[in-house]
Amino acid sequence: MSENNFNYSVEQFADLQILRYKVHGFDSLTLNQKKLIYYLSEAALNGRDILFDQNGKYNLKIRRLLEAVYVHYDGDRSDSEFQAFEVYLKRVWFSSGIHHHYSTDKFIPGFSVDFLRDAVMSLDKSQLPLSDGETVVGLCNELFPVIFDPDVMPKRVNQADGEDLLLTSASNYYEGVTQQEAEDFYAAMKSPDDETPVMYGMNSRLEKKDGKLTEVVWKIDGEYCNAISKIVYWLEKAMNLAENEQQKEVIRLLIEFYRTGDLKIFDDYSICWLKDTESRIDFVNGFIESYGDPLGMKASWESIVNFKDLKATYRTEVLSSNAQWFEDYSPVSSQFKKSEVKGVSAKVITAAILAGDLYPASAIGINLPNSNWIRSVHGSKSVTIGNLTDAYNKAAKGNGFRDEFVYSEHEKGLLDKYADITGDLHTDLHECLGHGSGKLLPGVDPDALKAYGATIEEARADLFGLYYIPDAKMVELGLIPDSEAYKAEYYSYMMNGLMTQLVRIEPGCCIEESHMRNRQLISAWALEHGADEEVVKLIVKDGKTYVVINDYEKLRSLFGRLLAEIQRIKSEGDYEAARELVEKYAVKVNPKLHSEVLERYKALNLAPYKGFVNPVYSAVTDEHKNIIDVKIDYNEGYTEQMLRYSRDYSNL
Repeated sequence: MSENNFNYSVEQFADLQILRYKVHGFDSLTLNQKKLIYYLSEAALNGRDILFDQNGKYNLKIRRLLEAVYVHYDGDRSDSEFQAFEVYLKRVWFSSGIHHHYSTDKFIPGFSVDFLRDAVMSLDKSQLPLSDGETVVGLCNELFPVIFDPDVMPKRVNQADGEDLLLTSASNYYEGVTQQEAEDFYAAMKSPDDETPVMYGMNSRLEKKDGKLTEVVWKIDGEYCNAISKIVYWLEKAMNLAENEQQKEVIRLLIEFYRTGDLKIFDDYSICWLKDTESRIDFVNGFIESYGDPLGMKASWESIVNFKDLKATYRTEVLSSNAQWFEDYSPVSSQFKKSEVKGVSAKVITAAILAGDLYPASAIGINLPNSNWIRSVHGSKSVTIGNLTDAYNKAAKGNGFRDEFVYSEHEKGLLDKYADITGDLHTDLHECLGHGSGKLLPGVDPDALKAYGATIEEARADLFGLYYIPDAKMVELGLIPDSEAYKAEYYSYMMNGLMTQLVRIEPGCCIEESHMRNRQLISAWALEHGADEEVVKLIVKDGKTYVVINDYEKLRSLFGRLLAEIQRIKSEGDYEAARELVEKYAVKVNPKLHSEVLERYKALNLAPYKGFVNPVYSAVTDEHKNIIDVKIDYNEGYTEQMLRYSRDYSNL
């Protein structure tokens, strides 16, 4: 499929648009590199069920029930109830469960209880996910309240201040445990004198049985054994094709971690992985990000397989090679800066496969590892996922969004000329340098900010990028074409933070997702603190609200002030200051403005959320079953892919 006729858009339903991404340069890789990608991709896909289970203990059973109905239903598929059922199933696939992947609210089915009950009862028992001795009626009685009752498990991740965040969250990281019990359990494990603390609780579920708290560890011979065993099988095949000894050791340590569940081995693996800067092929596979845990400790399973985009990586290499300059000239207090920035590496990658919590919706940049002490001592590795950004940009061309929400032709001209460049640069600064900047003061618990930690960390990285994009250093390094370019990112960011990201929120709801909270926090704080000089304003023109920036230089100064305070909060572990900042600026939504934005956006017939189908890799073998080539195909549809994954990679 050539670039000219490559169709990036697959389909659209509910609030979702499904896209394809092109794996540019795959055909130019060596046979061993292609085989390595193939094996690592199989390792990625075999972990799919883990995330479904982490997101909610009923998700796998519900998915299998819905898929059985979809595949075997012999009624009228053009009926409105079946069509609503089909949309619901597609949403469950997209979110790896029954809660929205971003808002974490439970989906409301558009079909009736009677429709689903009749459809289930019409199937043969062998087609249903029945436990030993379970009846069809019993299956319905177990799952229907979870699907239909709005009061049963309404939120996957609850962040409401003042509530018990564990007892009110449906994610499957805790069982019968209160928030206070969990916090006390892990606090007792930590020592303020430990300079290399593991990320306690990262790879386990905390359960209370007979009044006793116990960790159920995710490993071989433990929880998720069947899926992890398959992952390890393919990792072992990949290890034999490693590009060098460093990469081979990375894979060996990851396998050892999966076998033992030992978090110190995970730290060893993380250090080894971030030091592997020579390999063309790279991957992430494991329990990584903690956004799904309201306490920000337990990590969801994810994987991405990728290879370095040699041409585009120049931009990130320039940033990482100047990391010390950025740290030195940051507006934060000197006591919170690193005197020596170590091990910062960055690259632009081409995604080859997405899985777990990076599929279908994916990040466009990644900075790992997440351990604070490893970042401080050994550094971090940052990536910008170039072909996903490219797919987003190509799919968005001419969709009418800017015409509707951008204030004037002047701002539209800035965005048309510079936005792709400055958007990528902000992502690079956020991932490459922002997350790796600054330091905790001695003795500060990395989890001190608790439920507010993720929002504060994302705000810190975003502000770092926003502060530096206008700097003359950017032009000097050749990263932006001139001193006007940064204004495109400033305008885009403020418009998104104050207005357009609200299309992702249901009427009457607050903002709960950490990245959205971060963006509103920054934008609303800047709007308020620049009000006396009208640095930024919300203006109504022809009955519609727009963002207007009157002084871009002063806006940069505001970003610098907020960055200094956010870094102080992070460095000192100031929980109350974090709580006050987030609750004041990041959570509540102006209902009148929200209603207006939703109405204007609806008229555009756009989906606020995007996700991807993966390409299909096929091994070509000779008569001796040796792989002689790996072919890539882009023609698989969304439903086709999801059903195939459920058939071929259902390991739990």
